[in-house]
Amino acid sequence: MNPRRYSLLTELLTQPTAPFREQAVMTLVASVLKQNGVAFFHDPIGNMIVGCASAAEYLYLVRQKIAEPLRVFIAHTDHPGFHGLRWLSDSRLKIKWHGGSPTKHLTGSSVWLAGSAGLWGQGQLRQVRLLKSKHAIDTAEVQIIKSATRASRPKANALFGGFKFRAPVWRSGKKIYTKAADDLVGVFAIVHTALDFQKKYRGKRSPPFLGLLTRAEEVGFVGAIGHFDLGWLTSALRPIVCVSLETSRTLPGALIGHGPVVRLGDRRTVFDPDYLKVLTDVAAHSLPKKHQRRVMDGGACEATAATVYGFPAIGISVPLGNYHNQGLEGGPDCRGADGPAPEFVHLDDIEGMLRLCQALLQPKLSWSDPWKPQQHLMQKRLRSYRRLL
Repeated sequence: MNPRRYSLLTELLTQPTAPFREQAVMTLVASVLKQNGVAFFHDPIGNMIVGCASAAEYLYLVRQKIAEPLRVFIAHTDHPGFHGLRWLSDSRLKIKWHGGSPTKHLTGSSVWLAGSAGLWGQGQLRQVRLLKSKHAIDTAEVQIIKSATRASRPKANALFGGFKFRAPVWRSGKKIYTKAADDLVGVFAIVHTALDFQKKYRGKRSPPFLGLLTRAEEVGFVGAIGHFDLGWLTSALRPIVCVSLETSRTLPGALIGHGPVVRLGDRRTVFDPDYLKVLTDVAAHSLPKKHQRRVMDGGACEATAATVYGFPAIGISVPLGNYHNQGLEGGPDCRGADGPAPEFVHLDDIEGMLRLCQALLQPKLSWSDPWKPQQHLMQKRLRSYRRLL
C-alpha cells in the first residue's frame, strides 16, 4: 500500500462515528472523491453512492440490458457508540448506547465525545446499565473530564461518542489498533477501489462498479434496508451482485494475518452459491494460499439485507480482533476480558481485500455459468462408471 493510501486509511480510522452520526466519515470520503474526480451522490436516506453523480445516472446504469453484472460493493460508515440524551449537571451527561459493546469493566472507562464540528472532549463512564439481554450497554452517564470551553457546551443530543484509547489509531508491526475498524476498513476498501477504478475504466459506458456506503448498520442494517426499499435496484435489467465488505470477528479458520476471508455466510444466512464460486475462483487465482474461506457467523452483515430483498450477495471480510471493542483477544489498552479494548486488524489482510475487490471487477468472469467446469468433470465421472450402473 502506497503512503498516500495508507494515510487515507489512518485518517478514516481517526474519524468520530456512531450509528446515525456518520457525517465526519462521509465528509472525508466526499473530499477525497472530489479531489480525484470520482462521481458520488447521497440517496434519500443519507447513504453515499460512489460511482454515479445522481439518481438518474444510477438508474441508467442498472437498467442497461447487458450480461455483465453490476458489482455493488457495500460497507457501513458507523460503529457502535452513544448519543447524548440530557445534561444531568455541568459535567455529567446521560447517554444512550446504540449497537454492540463490551459488558464488563465499564465503570471508569474512557470515552471520546464529538459534535457536528468534530471532537469535543473526553470523559469516563459511570452508572452503566446493560440491556435486559445483558449483551450490550443500554444507558450510562458520562463524567466529562476534558472539553472545549464551557461557553461552547453543545446541547446534549448534539453529542455522540465511543470508547477512547491511547490514540484513535496506532500501529504495532503490521497490526493496526484503533477505536473503530468495523467497518471503516470496508469504507476504505470501497474508496480505494473507486480511485483505482476511475483511472482504469474512465469513459466506459457500462462500468461494473458501484459503491454503497451505508448508515446505521450497527442497529440492524437500517441504511442498507432504506436503500433497498427505494426500489432502484429492483428495476435493474442487468444482473446485480451485492458484495459486502466487512471487518468481522476473528474465528477459528478465519485468523488475523492469514489473509482476507471469502465469506460464505454470516450468522443469519449463507450467501449465493453461484457468485461465491466466482469469488472463490478469483481468490484462488489472485491470492493463492493467502486467503481464507469460512461462514463468518460471529455477526450478521448487509449481505443478509441484500438477500432478504432478493439480490444475490457475497462477502469479503478482514478478520477483526476485539470485535465491537470487546476484550475478546486482549492486547494493549484492554481493560480485561469482555471489557473495553481497541479493535485491531492486520495490514496484509487489508491489502488482500483490496486485491480481491480489484480482481472481482475484471471483465468476462464466469458469472453466468460458474459451475460449468465442475459439471464437465462430473459428466466425465459418470461416463467412466456407466458400465457399472
